[in-house]
Amino acid sequence: MKVGVPRETLPGERRVALVPEALAKLKAAGLEILVERGAGTAAAFPDTAYEEAGATIVSADDVYAQADCVVKVQKPTEAEAAKLRSGQALVGLLTPLIDPGLMQQLADRGVTAISLDAIPRTLSRAQAMDVLSSQANIAGYKAVIVAADSFGRYFPLLTTAAGTAKPANVLILGIGVAGLQAIGTARRLGAVVQAYDVRPETKEQAESLGAKFVTLKTAIDATGTGGYARELTAEERAAQQAELNAVIGGMDVVITTAQIPGRKPPVLVTADAVLAMKPGSVIVDMAASALGGNCELSKAGETIATENGVTIISPDNLPATVPVSASQFYARNLQTLLLHLVKDGQLALDPAEEITAGVLITHGGKVVQPATAKLLAPAPAAGGPTA
Repeated sequence: MKVGVPRETLPGERRVALVPEALAKLKAAGLEILVERGAGTAAAFPDTAYEEAGATIVSADDVYAQADCVVKVQKPTEAEAAKLRSGQALVGLLTPLIDPGLMQQLADRGVTAISLDAIPRTLSRAQAMDVLSSQANIAGYKAVIVAADSFGRYFPLLTTAAGTAKPANVLILGIGVAGLQAIGTARRLGAVVQAYDVRPETKEQAESLGAKFVTLKTAIDATGTGGYARELTAEERAAQQAELNAVIGGMDVVITTAQIPGRKPPVLVTADAVLAMKPGSVIVDMAASALGGNCELSKAGETIATENGVTIISPDNLPATVPVSASQFYARNLQTLLLHLVKDGQLALDPAEEITAGVLITHGGKVVQPATAKLLAPAPAAGGPTA
């Protein structure tokens, strides 16, 4: 089976799906690797490194024409999707719950779509394939670096002949993989860190990294499924928000990480909370996207300054700003998944197997993942029978 690695075309995307060091095991499993010329250049992996690792360097058209399986980081553009053919497999971060229409297009073309952001995160044997976690780890680290770069003071306590600089007070909202890495990085930079999450079991995790866990009197257990928090009700949100606003107002830096797969991120930092913050404070909204963000005033991909002097940064692709490490981690996750799915040099998909069932979005001309298929189902007629 031929695996093709095209160059990523999304503006600002510097990652590459496979790096040279990942090719040895894939080749040993009977796979032939085709890499588009310049695919790894933005991540500091030259074509010569791929050739030395046993890959064949080809044109973009040849990647799509010759590969049995195309591996990407981002979902395909309209032009890239048009190059895919029936019977071909596509592997990448396809965001099926956000873009179900694209999944239907891929199904109509007969493409087998495998989405890395659908890895069952609760399965221990799938942890080595968990791209979301590996990339969130990088994003959490870089979010703190971005915040420190924009903050007009030191992060650590610093005593000099000219006086003493107080440490920055940093609040991390959302204690998942990204949040934990953000806590660790902020602590290593010397900040005083507090953290908050609606899941009480995260308290021990935050404290193990040196953060003080923010406990609200209005706290409600919002533990959901699959390692994520569930969405709060309107009443629960209102009660907690008022109390959380008071905490946010005393912070120098706030980094938000809370996301719900396929849903609009919860608003954790309201406009009122931003107004209560001191001039020079910084917010980094890691959840900002076309669906919204954790900060009510965020604008995806933009940095804005409020009238009261607060800087709100809404980066839309932090892992791509650390392209070498991000590509290495992504490639290891992808390599592990491919080796799991390949038997005797060919894709051998078993829809009944847990990991395959999770990542397989389209197959045999149909959208087979239930959650995505449900989004594509026609709405029942008004007044018609309901299940």
